[in-house]
Amino acid sequence: MIRFRQVLAVPGMTPLLGISLLARTAITADAMALTMYVVLALDLSYAAAGAVVAALTAGVALGGPLLGRMIDRRGLRTVLLATVAAQLVFWLTVPLLPYVILLGTSFAAGLLMVPVQSVTRQAIAAMTTAGQRRAAFALESVAGELSYMVGPAVVILCAATVSPGVVAWGVGVAIVAGGAGIALLNPPLRAADEVDGAAAGRPRRREWLGARMVAVLTMGFGVAMLLSGVDLAIVATLQEAGQVSWAAVVVAVFGVTSVAGGLVYGALPRPMPTWLLLGLLGLVTIPAGLAHDWPWLCAAVIGAGLLTAPTLSTISDAVSRLTPPGVRGEATGLQSSAASTGFALGSPVVGMAIDASAPAGGFVAAGLAGLLAALTGYLLSRRSPAAAPSASSSSQALEPCDAVAPTPFAGTSPAPGKGRGRQDR
Repeated sequence: MIRFRQVLAVPGMTPLLGISLLARTAITADAMALTMYVVLALDLSYAAAGAVVAALTAGVALGGPLLGRMIDRRGLRTVLLATVAAQLVFWLTVPLLPYVILLGTSFAAGLLMVPVQSVTRQAIAAMTTAGQRRAAFALESVAGELSYMVGPAVVILCAATVSPGVVAWGVGVAIVAGGAGIALLNPPLRAADEVDGAAAGRPRRREWLGARMVAVLTMGFGVAMLLSGVDLAIVATLQEAGQVSWAAVVVAVFGVTSVAGGLVYGALPRPMPTWLLLGLLGLVTIPAGLAHDWPWLCAAVIGAGLLTAPTLSTISDAVSRLTPPGVRGEATGLQSSAASTGFALGSPVVGMAIDASAPAGGFVAAGLAGLLAALTGYLLSRRSPAAAPSASSSSQALEPCDAVAPTPFAGTSPAPGKGRGRQDR
């Protein structure tokens, strides 16, 4: 816990994580809010609601790198204020829009979604030292798990007592408040020794988007696909058993164990390779298909839950260390896009596996997706040049996929005697 106290003692870290949690909770609930509005207020099918959510998700996936690139070039507040204004207009008008227009504007809202997650990750990389970063990203992953546990559940609860239009307004207000709060806080996205280097020039994409970065993004896609598939497999298993009302309990157990796993992992003295964590996550997911009722399913998802937050945190940590400061926004945007695409594809792919076999096939498909992404990430990292050794324990322990050579990127100016992999930011 000492590591977490050190992270929270960093000036500005506690308000950043708090505001980020508020905004991310609302953003994780936006799909459910739109679903409830289309089904209950417009009296349309779940397929119609799914199309709106798909349009929103596609916009988020495409907009992530673009917004990140704008942050790199124009600054944080400019992008945040623009996206906050876009979200304000969208959510205020949702209850007034016919379905066809809602479908198009949902895509536009996704393109201009407030980039809370990527901004938080950039700020963590800038505000922490190499020794603090893993614990900080563990806290960020725990916050993400809490947002997924709370956001959709609150929307469903509120939809039962107030109109879906009011729920949509509430989600929009929370997103706008979170984005405005981060803009007011204006956290640094570059460490003090990175500012001059970032201003000196923007490195070309081929200098940083190499095999190692592609490996990490692939694993980010894979873990998102696995988690999306597990949610669907849980519902399908309990529906077959006539216990679908217990799905919320199983998902809650999954989330609580993920939070516990993230806290334990962040306190460990040494990290583990991303490909190994993801591979283990895939392996422990497959046997969950043997459970056929909710008590056994609660027990079966504990292993996967304990590995979820650690896997997500190592991916964020790897992206921050593999990226030069001048393009960190674009890189974290790509990470968010990879995750959004994985979540979007996980449900249909696992759904087809369930339809072709049984609910247990859903867990198998989700686990295999994680294993395949882990293997792909490992093989891609093996193709890149070996990284030079670093004094950072983090870099030493993340071989072979995540270690970063201390050679400075074009456009950066590390202090004399300090390579990128060992800089104390």
